[in-house]
Amino acid sequence: MFKHTIEPRQNEGMNQALQRFKAEFFKALAHPTRIRILELLRNGEKNVGELQQEITSEGSTVSQQLAILRMKNVVDTRRVGNVIYYRLRDPLVNDLLDVARRIFDSHVIELRSMADEGATAEAVGEGNSLSATHGA
Repeated sequence: MFKHTIEPRQNEGMNQALQRFKAEFFKALAHPTRIRILELLRNGEKNVGELQQEITSEGSTVSQQLAILRMKNVVDTRRVGNVIYYRLRDPLVNDLLDVARRIFDSHVIELRSMADEGATAEAVGEGNSLSATHGA
């Protein structure tokens, strides 16, 4: 019945809040070990020991990275006795990791194509110089 409109200033404030959220969220992901942890949590929760075994990194490194992910609300925890289990707070993180993979794959394909073009141009250039020296 009533149509709610957002004032331009409110909209600007929401956009700024969203931009800050995104920046902080991507900062939370900005470490290879944290990305690996999120990939390992893709299929369900794991405890610190399980994550350490998979990552084969120092225990303190995994714990430090988990603390950052927890502080940034990317993962949740639950305690069973002395064991703490970690899980993704939002399964949409998996979608984000999948998109990042597709972007990576696209860049790799582009770089390979550029390398192939460079190698072809180099071979053509060598062929021209070889024919010039053999023809003389």
